[in-house]
Amino acid sequence: MIVNKRQDVRVIMIAAITLCGRISPAPVGSGLDRRFLEKMRDESDASLMGCGTLRRDNPEMRGSGEGWRHRLRAFITASGHVPLREKAVFARGPAPLVFTGPNLVDTLGVLLAGKAEVLALPAGSGGLSIGGAIAELGRRGARSVLLEGGSLLNYHALRQRVVDEIMVTITPQLSGDENGATLADGPTPLGAPFLPLGLVSCRQEATGEIFARYQILYEDNHA
Repeated sequence: MIVNKRQDVRVIMIAAITLCGRISPAPVGSGLDRRFLEKMRDESDASLMGCGTLRRDNPEMRGSGEGWRHRLRAFITASGHVPLREKAVFARGPAPLVFTGPNLVDTLGVLLAGKAEVLALPAGSGGLSIGGAIAELGRRGARSVLLEGGSLLNYHALRQRVVDEIMVTITPQLSGDENGATLADGPTPLGAPFLPLGLVSCRQEATGEIFARYQILYEDNHA
């Protein structure tokens, strides 16, 4: 039997991918895709991103207007490698949250003093508990969270079964780079061998991009 996974906080994974599934090098999508991402930020309460993405790019996780100043912005790191130099997210808007393991809280607390709030997470399947991060965002008022990558965070979030939906923009491009990150990269299959999805909506735009929305269907017997 296949059932829809549910939780109090709705978690939406969002990404733009090439036709071969790569999400890097960013940005992959067009200006239209960027505006869609900003719209989704406007309509959600929080964003969660891996620090690997922060190291590669300079994300602010802001929407289209001033309402973003009330959004929760959060990062998660198992390594404790959080870049500060020239990262706008630490300079503009409310201080973000940084989730990490208990052994790194004190070190990061000193490094990020006055720039971010550092919080400890328990272990989860294959790493830190992403569900714990989502729960904390929920305690702070979030009812919907955008999961903004990268590929390892996406993989573990799916593995830990905390994602409700995927919104993916399929772009008319091919990469073929075997070293390029995909939507979700991890050591083992997410299902047996696939994690099933249910198509909710799909639309084609003049840019050649396809905007698709899927609900994730978790199997009862999948660990």
